[in-house]
Amino acid sequence: MHARIAVVTGAGSGIGRAVARTMLAAGYRVALAGRREAALAETAAGHPDALVLPTDVTVEAEVQALFDRVVREWGRVDVLFNNAGAFGPAVSAADIELADWEQTLAVNLTGALLCARAAMRTMRAQTPQGGRIINNGSISAQAPRPLSVAYAVSKHAPTGLTRSIDLDGRADRISCGQIDIGNTRTEIMDELGVGSGALQADGTRKVEPTFSVDEAARTVLFMADLPLEANIGALTITASGMPFGGRG
Repeated sequence: MHARIAVVTGAGSGIGRAVARTMLAAGYRVALAGRREAALAETAAGHPDALVLPTDVTVEAEVQALFDRVVREWGRVDVLFNNAGAFGPAVSAADIELADWEQTLAVNLTGALLCARAAMRTMRAQTPQGGRIINNGSISAQAPRPLSVAYAVSKHAPTGLTRSIDLDGRADRISCGQIDIGNTRTEIMDELGVGSGALQADGTRKVEPTFSVDEAARTVLFMADLPLEANIGALTITASGMPFGGRG
């Protein structure tokens, strides 16, 4: 059986890096996409089934070149983990600058659409036809943190993107699901102060629990490994006890 082919965006750090390495360990061939070539090479760590492809997901031509290269190298794309993202500015909706708003949406929403579109076109044209797209939503797709308007809006929107892809891809055996991850241990958790005191809705700061990014990556692999006859449309995984459900 030939190895399955995956594209992972935002593969230079955090969740993307963990997912890429987990998929490589599981026998996938993985194209690593992201803006920083050195970081992608660090993720690949010389693995023979890793392909380092520096890509800015906000640039249409670069996204198309990414998928064209994968097809030239390996013949097809079975899975896209649509993960590239940016948190954006930590400001109120009253104070956000238009340029910061547009940049955050360009990466988190337009970039996700460009990658999904290229993946769908590839999956539609290949033989055997079909594939799977997994969008990284975030727990902010369900409830925002304070001072995160650009990120929160950009992460609510992929739910509509996920459902539209899953609907529009039916005729071509393309499935789409979304994973919403809360408080896995990555660099962005340090930036938010989760381990030292993250800003809460009541203005206080609270040290929040986290969980291993490897567990998030194993969950993405579980979604990716399903046969095309089955699909997980939405999945939420959070740190146990994080201040998300209930009243504190």
